[in-house]
Amino acid sequence: MDIKFMKEALKIAKNSGEDIPIGAIITKDGKIISKAHNKKEKNKDATAHAEILAIQKAQKKLNRYILNDCEIYVTLEPCPMCAWAILNTRIQKIYFGAYDVVYGSLGSAADLRKLLNTKTNVIGGIQEEECSKLIKKYFKKIRN
Repeated sequence: MDIKFMKEALKIAKNSGEDIPIGAIITKDGKIISKAHNKKEKNKDATAHAEILAIQKAQKKLNRYILNDCEIYVTLEPCPMCAWAILNTRIQKIYFGAYDVVYGSLGSAADLRKLLNTKTNVIGGIQEEECSKLIKKYFKKIRN
């Protein structure tokens, strides 16, 4: 785990514009191979979550769908759709910032790893305060 990658994911999240500020980075051999932020609103696409977009870029770059030699850093615990996509790519190490007690699907609200009987390593709470503040600030702005 390298804190600089979560800091980069946070930087990317801040570029989400009108979307919920979530950033995702995929690394291989200690180097960033893809990065993305949410684009649901921008693309008018419910599947345009940061994790999904980062996975698609990594798969294209590596010309394969299995990413078992990669790691992913996400500013918020992945939702069910994103968690399932990550698990299906066989990424072995998942790092996230803020916990999501409502939709988090890697331990908070649910743990989809149990459905696949996988040994995927998940570590949450990295830069948690900064990640949480960014999301709370976004929703406060939306509500006002």
